[in-house]
Amino acid sequence: MRFHHLIFRRTLAALLVAVTAAQLSAQAGITKAEASRFATKLATIQKNSEVPRKGTALRSTQVSDNEVNSYLKFLAGSQVPVGIVDPALHGAGSGRVTGRAVVDLDAVRTQKKRGWTDPLGYLTGRLPVTAAGKLTTANGVGRFQLESAEISGVTIPKSLLQELLSYYSRTAENPNGINMDEPFALPSAIVEIRIGQGSAVIVQ
Repeated sequence: MRFHHLIFRRTLAALLVAVTAAQLSAQAGITKAEASRFATKLATIQKNSEVPRKGTALRSTQVSDNEVNSYLKFLAGSQVPVGIVDPALHGAGSGRVTGRAVVDLDAVRTQKKRGWTDPLGYLTGRLPVTAAGKLTTANGVGRFQLESAEISGVTIPKSLLQELLSYYSRTAENPNGINMDEPFALPSAIVEIRIGQGSAVIVQ
């Protein structure tokens, strides 16, 4: 389903490479049943995009953190790039989102020669990457503003996170990957995504 790749690689996957330990303690809600529930909602969102709205009435679909993270764990499959493990997202309210994943830094580090001032020259193996920021959406367009990012609890510059994001979001259609500063079109006739506390509402 085309929606899967677009929504995760453009709106959610922008944070997959970027959820704190306290937030991750909610793993009790990560189940296959929750994953299936989210998959059903994805199908509804896709169907909504193919059926014209009646008048000006908007259609809303609410999803929870547990549904999204269960889907990422059990059903996302190839939608999560190779080299990214255990991605998790959390709606922090008022448009804020946090994310965490274990990322293979070696794959990115060896892409080019590193100078002594390049942080990636000293980071090796698979390490936890976390990030927080605000997702603003309106009129079918989304924008993400990074607030903070860390690797193993150590603050990293935006440029380092951008390099990781660029590498892991590359596709044949977009070989340079995602630029987190650029606005992007929301897929599947989505007008906006309202991020709440532990949930989000997708409006079409």
